[in-house]
Amino acid sequence: MGKASKTLMAVAVAASAGTGAAGISAAEFSDLVTQGKANVNLRYRFENVDQENISADANASTLRSRLTWTSGTFSGISGVLEVDNISAIGNDNYNSTENGKTHYPVVADPEGTEVNQAFLGVAIAGAGTLDAGRMRINHANQRFLGGVGWRQNEQTYDALRFQSLAINNVTLDYAYIWNVNRVFGPRDGAQKANWDGDVHALRAGWTINPDNRLGAFLYALDIDDARALSSTTVGVDYAGAIAVTEGVKLALNLAYARQSDGGDNPNHYDADYLLAEATLPLAKVALTAGYEVLGSDNNVGFSTPLATLHAFQGFADQFLATPGAGVEDSYLRAAGALAGVKLAATYHDFSADRGSGDYGSELDLSAAYGLLPNLNLLVKYAAYNGDSGAPAPQRNDVDKFWIMLEYSL
Repeated sequence: MGKASKTLMAVAVAASAGTGAAGISAAEFSDLVTQGKANVNLRYRFENVDQENISADANASTLRSRLTWTSGTFSGISGVLEVDNISAIGNDNYNSTENGKTHYPVVADPEGTEVNQAFLGVAIAGAGTLDAGRMRINHANQRFLGGVGWRQNEQTYDALRFQSLAINNVTLDYAYIWNVNRVFGPRDGAQKANWDGDVHALRAGWTINPDNRLGAFLYALDIDDARALSSTTVGVDYAGAIAVTEGVKLALNLAYARQSDGGDNPNHYDADYLLAEATLPLAKVALTAGYEVLGSDNNVGFSTPLATLHAFQGFADQFLATPGAGVEDSYLRAAGALAGVKLAATYHDFSADRGSGDYGSELDLSAAYGLLPNLNLLVKYAAYNGDSGAPAPQRNDVDKFWIMLEYSL
């Protein structure tokens, strides 16, 4: 069954769940349209990349224009249609992975227009919600499943998704995904724009109390277009806070997962994932210490190909693919605000999980400021210093700078 057929069938399932045998009347359909709301989002970004092993710097000046229409709701049924356009402003002096300019470093923001979301949803009384079509799916902190919202072309999923709040303090979220609309689209280039396959994503959460939450998850990936990334991952996580003194709480994020080869993966391995992070607020500054491990087995590293990877292991994106020996990331972060500007600085030290190899270190800086109620400014800088003994992709020094303006209406 093709992607289009699967999408139509899933939409039909969602629609029938809400309308029952009687179907939807013309008046009801009219309400869905006339009660709808349109939103516009414009995001301009300049990105500079200075990469040691490439003589020319990349300078990417891009604009993402997004139009989102959300329907009204009738008998529990609603829908979303969202279209994105990414355009280069001025000369596209960067390797977008699709424009063929391989003498520049990669900035994965290819030009194009694409349907970002198009799905129907239905609220099922006493059970939850059922969505079908192309949609955004972000699980927890997006370490295993997310939308890669940092890139101009967001990663979305052709899927059937069920979310339930039927049990008090317990959430259930299951999605069957048959196509991943990757950030490299809408056309194939050096990277495929879409990944076909069969992905089952299940997450359960339990809110013990307002300060303590437990989660459990299962991700079974069988990716036809990237068989070496097919895997089965099972894990648990915890997010909570412990009172240190009156009015001061130590925030904790803990996670453990076990991953093995899945689907038609030609490799055979079993690797572990570990996260331990603590944040302590001190006056106007929050200090975070963290340790994250993506393990290794048989020279295959623990992989999270559907994650929002830019949010982890440094802004410079040098570990989008886990090295064969795995990676350990020890990091310290300070975050606060000054004169209305949100500031953050993070230092990472990277090393191999198997063996004693050092990969390098990175310093990340960011500043965010609301210029107007609907206009935000973000400035970021990343300096990655690779170690001479690191694998080739992580061996070279990389400096990246961004300035971004985002307007919503």
